Amino acid sequence: MSLKTDTPTTEPVQDRNLSCGSGRDRLEEAVLQRYAAGAAEREEGLCCPTSHFDATYLGVLPQEIIEKDYGCGDPSAHARAGDTVIDLGSGAGKVCYVLAQRVGPTGRVFGIDFNDAMLSLARKHHRQVTEQIGYDNVSFHKARIQDLALDLERVAEFLCEHPVATLDDLDRFQAFCERVRREEPLLAGDSVDLIVSNCVLNLVRPSDKPRLFEEMFRVLRPGGRIVISDIVCDEEPPESVRSDPDLWSGCIAGAYREDRLLQTFADTGFYGVEILSRQAEPWQVVEGIEFRSMTVRAFKPESSPCLDHGQAIIYRGPWQAVLDDDGHRFERGRYMAVCDRTFRKMTDPNGPYAGDVIGLEPAEPIAPDEVKPFPCGGPRERSPQALRGATVEDVSSCDGNGCC
Repeated sequence: MSLKTDTPTTEPVQDRNLSCGSGRDRLEEAVLQRYAAGAAEREEGLCCPTSHFDATYLGVLPQEIIEKDYGCGDPSAHARAGDTVIDLGSGAGKVCYVLAQRVGPTGRVFGIDFNDAMLSLARKHHRQVTEQIGYDNVSFHKARIQDLALDLERVAEFLCEHPVATLDDLDRFQAFCERVRREEPLLAGDSVDLIVSNCVLNLVRPSDKPRLFEEMFRVLRPGGRIVISDIVCDEEPPESVRSDPDLWSGCIAGAYREDRLLQTFADTGFYGVEILSRQAEPWQVVEGIEFRSMTVRAFKPESSPCLDHGQAIIYRGPWQAVLDDDGHRFERGRYMAVCDRTFRKMTDPNGPYAGDVIGLEPAEPIAPDEVKPFPCGGPRERSPQALRGATVEDVSSCDGNGCC
């Protein structure tokens, strides 16, 4: 991990509205101002409230954190003991402090937020909460969630010492930011087990949303997962809604259309994308469009060659056939041949597919020097004889079409 583990006790340094080439626009300014106000005084209409949190974990939290939490779900429920977790848009810190208890003393929790007022509120109660928990495994950091490599408190310190007054100063400032991202990233690649976010992705301006998904994919370890609760809509909002700062800061204007949110995860490279929960009744209806809370989970795949270890997958049903995110077709009850990477992904007990398939290993493992590339392309069956230990079918090299 490259994240600092200390939690500052002082007020965060202001960033003077500079962020290495990504200045604030009116939508971002509206979000900052509204959530700063929400840190000072509870705003009932700010995001869709949820009561799903396990009361066991709320008992150690000050009422101020509970009252000023703005979210629409409980992604913390998917953390496991020992996990390293980041909470994107950690706000008052409620989800982080719940996560701290779920992951236990061997885990780590890092809250990421851009709002100084919210960071101050979360840090204000840090000592009190960790003393009650009995260990300190949580810290809060200032960054944009679409730029997880850049620690904005370091940036602010640099600006205090090197004010930007000329173009040469600006070049030096931008070079500093790039060096930090490259050599001392706030969050390194492949470094966390779980990413959670609670009603925050919709607050990111449209031009930054592709980078946001790329950053989530970058920092997650292969085999890691992301669980986000967010506001989604059933139709694409018109420009009149998209450009309204009040609707934007209110988690409405920036909402993803339901199907496009799922597809964006898949297009970024995640697999096993799944709707875990979806609010039945809309939270709000604006210009006839329904906005509701939805919680989605997705996994980051491992990167390894397609090798044939003689394994097969039986899809249990009840559907006649299904497709996975790599385009593999699994027909109910048939011995479908897969490469070792797909086999491990499909049978991982903590993965999305384990309850839906039966994994079959060959009776005799294939010697490492006899393993061949898996023939990608269309669906293939594995013969029962091969799985019982007879000669494994000859395979050809991957043709590059639909490779596992």
